[in-house]
Amino acid sequence: MRDSYSENAMPPTPTRKDNNVRKIRLAKMMSKAELARRAGVSTLTIDRVEKGFSCRMDTKRKILEALQLTTSDRIAVFGADETE
Repeated sequence: MRDSYSENAMPPTPTRKDNNVRKIRLAKMMSKAELARRAGVSTLTIDRVEKGFSCRMDTKRKILEALQLTTSDRIAVFGADETE
C-alpha cells in the first residue's frame, strides 16, 4: 500500500513562529514544569509553544497570566499574528 505522497515528496511540516515565551520564563527563573502548572497546561504544551508551534488563544491567555503578564502583552510575547 502506498502513501498519498510521492516517493520524493516530503510530508507537510507544521509552521513555526518565533516567540519570547522561553526568554521570559527563564528571566523569571521558572521551569517549564512550573509554568505549565501555573498555566494549567501540560509541559509538552509549553515545550511546543516555546518551539514556535501554534496554540489556541485560550492557551496563550493562560501562559500570559502564568507569567504575570496582561493580555496587552500578547504581541510582545507571541508576536503579531495576522490570522487572529
